[in-house]
Amino acid sequence: MLCTELSRRVVLTATRSHPCLSICSFRKVATTRDDHFQQQPRSTRRTFYNKAVTTQVIQSHLSGSRSFSLSPSAVVNSAPAFVQPYLRLMRLDKPIGTWLLYLPCTWSIALAAEPGCLPDLGMLALFGTGAVLMRGAGCTVNDMWDKDFDKQVTRTASRPIASGEISQFQALVFLGGQLSLALGVLLCLNYYSIALGASSLCLVITYPLMKRITYWPQLVLGLTFNWGALLGWSAVRGSCDWSVCLPLYFSGVMWTLIYDTIYAHQDKEDDVKVGVKSTALRFQDQTKLWLSGFTAAMMSGLVVAGVSAQQTLPYYAALTAVAFHLTHQIYSVDINKAEDCWKEFSSNRNLGLLLLFGIVAGNFWKKSKETAEK
Repeated sequence: MLCTELSRRVVLTATRSHPCLSICSFRKVATTRDDHFQQQPRSTRRTFYNKAVTTQVIQSHLSGSRSFSLSPSAVVNSAPAFVQPYLRLMRLDKPIGTWLLYLPCTWSIALAAEPGCLPDLGMLALFGTGAVLMRGAGCTVNDMWDKDFDKQVTRTASRPIASGEISQFQALVFLGGQLSLALGVLLCLNYYSIALGASSLCLVITYPLMKRITYWPQLVLGLTFNWGALLGWSAVRGSCDWSVCLPLYFSGVMWTLIYDTIYAHQDKEDDVKVGVKSTALRFQDQTKLWLSGFTAAMMSGLVVAGVSAQQTLPYYAALTAVAFHLTHQIYSVDINKAEDCWKEFSSNRNLGLLLLFGIVAGNFWKKSKETAEK
């Protein structure tokens, strides 16, 4: 009875803090369509969402029941309390960034596979581990640089460093641990790939500074996030075939400019308030025209990479599907609606997987074609 009463009071207290939200809204906050709530500023909605999640967690603990879930946020919330800030610092609860870092690696590894063969599964696992660690390291560096900015914005004020859960020194030690583990992954590769991979570290460290000095930080992010398009091929083949790797890398950079510009439109009001720059602020109402140009450049690079790698029909069929996906994404997104920007941004994981499956299928078609010619 005591637990039930405490739970009831927690929910009522949280509900009274915002009269637009009912108890049912807290239980279904992720899918609510309450018009008044949707009209609130994005930072306000994020604050009440966090309150709702916290209330649900408290209710679950007070009632003695636990709901089983394998979602990233649930895994992070189920970790020991002292570990959770570090997991949130490396964004383990938001894996979309890890996918976007990992997918160009998979394209390169798959393109480097022999005809009729699957991509090297060991390499895919190794690069997957590296993607988690390097994305975490990049987020840690970003939050260390942006601590003072994050404190001024409601959406980011709860980040572990900005909120004081983790000190700068603790973050630095944690960063060292992540980079040490990532170095261990890198040392599993050949010497050429070790040197190539190590050379990307300067991009990882300096990228967070770019938003202070240029309206093109998304370009620098693209140069950083798509390094795996070079590294994946060299890890399999021992060196880069630049006729394949450079157009693939170029396409990845264009892809990042597309999805991260869409993402940046979520935060453009906060960016103006804090005084940082982005392509969303640079392009403004011309965003869709710019993104269309990036799409044309991306598809051209993928065609060149495919021709150089002697890819076959399934690959080009996948490119057609990718082009349709991007066209729909660009022309359907409402750049003034944060929820729509997030949805379209997140859909890029599926786009990357579609291209990967096209490369793999193209390899098997290549083998069948060679067998038929013999």
